Amino acid sequence: MIPVQGYRGTQVAVLGLGRSGLSAARALREGGATPIVWDDNKAARTTAEGEGFALRDLNKQGAFEGVAALIVSPGIPHLYPQPNKVVAAAWAAGVPVDNDISLFFQSFATQAWEQMDQMPKVIAVTGSNGKSTTSALIHHILTHVGRPTQLAGNIGRGVLDIEPAIDGEVVVLELSSYQTDLARNLTPDVAVLTNLSPDHLDRHAGFGGYFAAKRRLFAEGGPDRAVIGVDEPEGQYLANQLAGSASDDRVIRVSSGHKLGGPGWCVSARKGFLAETRKGKQMASIDLRGVPGLPGAHNHQNACAAYAACRSLGLAPKVIEKAFHSFAGLPHRSQRVAEIDGVAFVNDSKATNVDSAAKALQAFKKIRWICGGLEKEGGLDALQPAMGEVRKAYVIGREAAGFAMKLGAVSHVVCTTMAAAVAQAAQEAEAGDTVLLAPAAASFDQYDSFERRGEDFITQVNKLEEEPGA
Repeated sequence: MIPVQGYRGTQVAVLGLGRSGLSAARALREGGATPIVWDDNKAARTTAEGEGFALRDLNKQGAFEGVAALIVSPGIPHLYPQPNKVVAAAWAAGVPVDNDISLFFQSFATQAWEQMDQMPKVIAVTGSNGKSTTSALIHHILTHVGRPTQLAGNIGRGVLDIEPAIDGEVVVLELSSYQTDLARNLTPDVAVLTNLSPDHLDRHAGFGGYFAAKRRLFAEGGPDRAVIGVDEPEGQYLANQLAGSASDDRVIRVSSGHKLGGPGWCVSARKGFLAETRKGKQMASIDLRGVPGLPGAHNHQNACAAYAACRSLGLAPKVIEKAFHSFAGLPHRSQRVAEIDGVAFVNDSKATNVDSAAKALQAFKKIRWICGGLEKEGGLDALQPAMGEVRKAYVIGREAAGFAMKLGAVSHVVCTTMAAAVAQAAQEAEAGDTVLLAPAAASFDQYDSFERRGEDFITQVNKLEEEPGA
């Protein structure tokens, strides 16, 4: 645990008692503060009370008397689409509003660091797609070379649940826009932006607000190195804003599909080959086509970002390349589940938006595509250029018929349930086909998370393997 510094002897309110909220309350108590906690969910309150935390209904008049700060869980809207009433009450009382990510950056460094030979570092990764894979890949590479490392944030453990840093350790954080938007302290040593595409637009009042939330990771603390995906205008803008000159190597530009040049530090992937250039000269090249845990151009972009972050720490290209080949990938992200009679079954349940689904569709050939769910803003038009390898779509979800109508000329069938979709796709598939779950939609119409949806897919595939003659 990281004890929170700066609040000893004060009362700190915590709103939301899920994973991050309870973690923040524990770390505040460990640091000498008195947490005052609340959640509208009675079961969550009961759990917190069982751990000895004092409950206070923060909705009531005068709830913020004597409170030094309000710590808000990431799932609670603080501004858009409208301010949470507890947050608004804190504003009215003049109480600073913050989150657990900020508490981490405020508290991570300690006096013990003065005795260390090599200062610990933090690599923070954000972006619309690929941030989980990129974070896990960086952590894997560091583990491969024997560097002490911990993985936390939106993946793995909560940021305040990790152990205090040891000599030379690197903490890798995956951070969502919900987490970067509110944090007052954001001071990573290396900050990474994988890419940007429309997502969570209601929470940020549009795409500009969403970009602004991501940009705060780079603008607030001024990282020593910034790894920026420049395949979108926003990334190009951010890289230009951060670089003092064309040759400023504090910024590493990353691209998938475009060759980057110039005097700066660049890492790009084209046709399956990663290339690093610096001061106009190629420094290294890696063939990514045979790396099983990183299939497709979207994963090659993740590889470029992870490679750049690790190179900024001084790791050698050959060492990073070797680590790539032992990376198994993450569950629900281009996860190869099985091969049955020459048909591959791939679980990309994390493809919850159009952009991530398009990248998954571009990574495979001869696709039997399982899609559908709770459709997000923006429609499905952007998927059309990526559907060239789709032989047939098998649509799931409560609104499967409406989703199917938006697929254009692609052959499709309304299945509604995962069981029906997997069974029919498997029955119609031929050797060499890939049955791909890449929903292009949220899961909440049928499942409580994309993980549960992916697990259901795996369950249905496993049933196929158990059938006689399968």
